[in-house]
Amino acid sequence: MIEVVSSTSPTYSLAGSVVTIGSFDGFHRGHLQLIQRAGEAARERGLPLVVVTFDRHPLQVLAPERAPRLLMGPIARRQLLESLGVDVLYLLHFDRERATQSPTDFVEQVLVVTLGAQVVFVGENFTYGAKGAGTVETLGDHGRQRGFLVQVQPLVTVGELEVTTSLQASTPISATLIRTLVQEGRLEEANTLLGHPFGLEGTVVTGDQRGRTLGFPTANVSVQEDYVKPPDAVYAGVTMLDGRRYSLAISLGTRPMYYPEGGARLLEVFVIGYDGDLYQQRLVVYFLARLREQQVFDSEAVFRQQMEFDVDQARRLGERWPS
Repeated sequence: MIEVVSSTSPTYSLAGSVVTIGSFDGFHRGHLQLIQRAGEAARERGLPLVVVTFDRHPLQVLAPERAPRLLMGPIARRQLLESLGVDVLYLLHFDRERATQSPTDFVEQVLVVTLGAQVVFVGENFTYGAKGAGTVETLGDHGRQRGFLVQVQPLVTVGELEVTTSLQASTPISATLIRTLVQEGRLEEANTLLGHPFGLEGTVVTGDQRGRTLGFPTANVSVQEDYVKPPDAVYAGVTMLDGRRYSLAISLGTRPMYYPEGGARLLEVFVIGYDGDLYQQRLVVYFLARLREQQVFDSEAVFRQQMEFDVDQARRLGERWPS
């Protein structure tokens, strides 16, 4: 997959393409269906499949204090889009100038001149251009004028997934809902709506290395503050290293066993079966399920026994997770 940022590749262009465009915050099941439909059209026409989105959430520029927390980082996004057969990820640099661009100029510059769009797939609530003045209706008008077809997909609801959940069947799947589920620790429901596991992305940095003394050397993953995070707890998860999937035992929290008054909130992972050097590597920590609360134990021996149990649970959950 080619990744292009509009501000750094101003001369990039395609002679023809099938495009799907949207905010794609977290790439949930509604987004995945849209991309899959676009992929089918691209294969039928022998054209590249292009996903268009912004390089940042528009509110990070327009109203930073109201910008939502991120559901996905760039590595996880790339892994997901490559698995869906996307040929080009076209990231629109969002700044004050982009915010004032008219719907007509947006269509002409991005869809027609740059991408040569022949078919454009969007969700029914799609808007574009300054202050969201462009709608699916105006996009259809632009398409008829400039020679591209517009396909509009209805919002996907929870009931269409045919899974057991406490959510109302008529509830539309949205990034806002998924962020709430993650923050409440309802990871299995969040992952169901996403269609893939929620992940935090960061760089492995040096920690206090206490895990080594317990027989479970953990990696301390430094994550940006603008990611949405689940509550403090011990979790099972997975990650990808050197093209291979590994199960994870994850600790997110302040380590009350050693800092009863509250230490720094850290993300620590034990990569089961991996013995390589992780320092300074970028790691995506995918969360599968909550195992237990963080807690204080009577002794390190009891703590070690609990860690052995946590690791065994995490291994089994990670091995069962579909590739």
